[in-house]
Amino acid sequence: MSLYTSFCSAVIFPLHEALKKHSTVKVRRDMEQSQWLNRDEIRLLQLKKLKAFLADVQSHVPYYKNLFGQTGFDPEAIDNLEQLADLPLLAKSEIRAHLADMKADDAVGLSRFNTGGSSGEPLIFYIGNLRVSHDVAAKWRATRWWGVDIGDPEAVIWGSPIELGAQDKIRLLRDKLLRTHLIPAFEMSPEKLDGFIRQIQRIRPKMLFGYPSALAHIASHAEKNGIALDNLGIKVAFVTSERLYDHQREKIESVFACPVANGYGGRDAGFIAHQCPQGGMHITAEDVIVEIVDAQGRVLPAGELGEIVVTHLATRDFPFIRYRTGDMGILSDKICACGRGLPLLDEIQGRTTDFVVARDGTVLHGLALIYVLRDLEGVDAFKIIQDSLDKTTVQIVRTDCYQASIAEEKIVGEFKKRLGAAVNIGIEYTDFIAKERSGKFRYVISHVSP
Repeated sequence: MSLYTSFCSAVIFPLHEALKKHSTVKVRRDMEQSQWLNRDEIRLLQLKKLKAFLADVQSHVPYYKNLFGQTGFDPEAIDNLEQLADLPLLAKSEIRAHLADMKADDAVGLSRFNTGGSSGEPLIFYIGNLRVSHDVAAKWRATRWWGVDIGDPEAVIWGSPIELGAQDKIRLLRDKLLRTHLIPAFEMSPEKLDGFIRQIQRIRPKMLFGYPSALAHIASHAEKNGIALDNLGIKVAFVTSERLYDHQREKIESVFACPVANGYGGRDAGFIAHQCPQGGMHITAEDVIVEIVDAQGRVLPAGELGEIVVTHLATRDFPFIRYRTGDMGILSDKICACGRGLPLLDEIQGRTTDFVVARDGTVLHGLALIYVLRDLEGVDAFKIIQDSLDKTTVQIVRTDCYQASIAEEKIVGEFKKRLGAAVNIGIEYTDFIAKERSGKFRYVISHVSP
């Protein structure tokens, strides 16, 4: 670690957080101790925090004060984490309907946030200093797992209009001091990609951070044009906000000559989990309780696929309790080789809308269709849209070596094998496939509920 990085990590960033009245430094130090607790000790810590959190929420948040009264729920009576399931699940529609009553009556300095709205309708919510401190601390801890720290040169390849619109003068000064370089990657034309590559070469970052689709796209463009990026000294590429596919990981690791560290979370649900160098996807268990539920909302055991539901214990100013993320995943009951007692997510399989439904009702992961297109020569980019049980549309950006008759026969035949012989498969050719409004790219979008 360089002297300047040490100065940033020990002085500049802590001063920045103190001025903002954030307890980030203490929280991170505590987390770096508690991560080594064993699984039972962590569950006891969660139970203690959960009881205090729910009692606080009952006293200060009108929505939950009414809910607990109506259901007879008593936070003081909780003696195990499984009793959390006695509370109803929290959907985005419920937050929209009760936005004012979701705020604590003694909350100070709440900041208004919203999700990018990949479901079509952005969610407005609020975050207080406690929540910010804990989420930043959790990300900071995970960053340090990889031998890098705040103050090391970082290239942030991002495409969300929300972050890009927030680059005021103070943030720009902070980023300059901390050597964080924001590269707006909402547009991915060949000319823009050339510019991104030149910026990365100039910065020579120790770490990359961004959407996996954006980093993989830059890596593919560099490889296609014979541009070497394996000599920059990059130590790790952090990816988040989208599902990380194996082919993306392989491309990023090959071109940038560094490991890829997957992170999972969001503006709404918080910093949920992060991968360690030994491969474990560790849940931020000091702050986050993760449940996996089926379509009826019943809690599933480890090893079974269901929707990821999150309770964030540092959200007392605007609580997220049993919040439905819309993402699908599997909990693991294994212990990671790194020795941390933090529980593990075995798989994160994307949003519920990343799954498709066959004509006979069989639910398939989008990968069942993605691999058909990935193996075709001349397909530069694609998107699959399941409009209904009877119709699926494929958008394709072609290259010169694309053979339409062969490709179309393959796509229609393979898709019908998976979705049903009677399903209409439409193929549309385009010069460009737009990202979502959030800046993310999604290979599969289904309008059919699994």
